[in-house]
Amino acid sequence: MKRHVLIYGLIGGILIAVLKWTEYRFLVIDHSIEIYGGLTAATFAVLGIWLGLKLTRKQTVVVKEILVPVSAPASTPVSVPAETRFIPNEAKREDLSITRRELEILELMAQGMSNREIAEKLYVSENTVKTHSSRVFDKLGARRRTQAVQLGRDFGLLP
Repeated sequence: MKRHVLIYGLIGGILIAVLKWTEYRFLVIDHSIEIYGGLTAATFAVLGIWLGLKLTRKQTVVVKEILVPVSAPASTPVSVPAETRFIPNEAKREDLSITRRELEILELMAQGMSNREIAEKLYVSENTVKTHSSRVFDKLGARRRTQAVQLGRDFGLLP
């Protein structure tokens, strides 16, 4: 920024010296309005460049992460009767020809996991998860993950 100001100042000084050298009194008398207009334009150009650089300076954003203790969800309690536990509709799964792996991926989608998280959990590549997901979408007639999860619940495939 200082370099720009110095350059403009140096150019202005050279311009004044050139005007003085070419008998600027004659020019000032005949062309005074143009000279003052040019100096005013140069002043506003310098101020505009300075202000633009000042306003578009890179800003640093500081993010502070705070760990919040969360109790781990307990697995299915032993005291819950077998009748109240969810049992997937196997007949509907077979009717839709959804494989067990595709159902497993649909269950993990229902838990809100991303493709990358599902891949890490199942020890497969992310592309494999995408392939299974697209097959589940086709078989259920869904266009989005949320729609697939909702249809899985409606068909009795998910709790």
